[in-house]
Amino acid sequence: MRRLLCVTAVSGAFLLSGAGCSSDEPAGTASAPTSVTPGASAPAAGGSAGPAAAGPSAGSGDAALSGNSEAICQQAAKTGGDAAKNFAQDLKLLIDAQSAQDADQVAKAKAKTTRDVENYSYALTDMSKLAADPALKAALADMGRQVTALKGDVTKLDADRLTKLQETLDQACGKG
Repeated sequence: MRRLLCVTAVSGAFLLSGAGCSSDEPAGTASAPTSVTPGASAPAAGGSAGPAAAGPSAGSGDAALSGNSEAICQQAAKTGGDAAKNFAQDLKLLIDAQSAQDADQVAKAKAKTTRDVENYSYALTDMSKLAADPALKAALADMGRQVTALKGDVTKLDADRLTKLQETLDQACGKG
């Protein structure tokens, strides 16, 4: 339980603070369309299953981002910030369910966490396919693989892993 609390504090604080540093624009003013990441945030609230939630509407966002490294970097930073919020909420939800010793709530919290991790990985991989810049393409694909390796378990996040993910994106976007 102490490890989970420690991970919550470290990962939540780091993700929330680190994600905001990736974009040069103030929050809410990013010019990139948000349709690339509906899987990253919509299932968390609605409970639909995984990456399929991106559906047909993702195509219109793809066209706007395709080959536009600056827009992809902005979208990746926004997606990372959204994922950070989801992960912090997921950890709190998991801790609360475990503290209440409610097996049903623990299972639901783990399922939500798994969905959120998979959605973030999917979004990173999708953005990598849109990138024309080889370094950005490789960085996003690598980040997607690293997030996939978590297998839905946000308790595996630590400060070193989060720092490396953020540094990878910053370097690929010319900010590091």
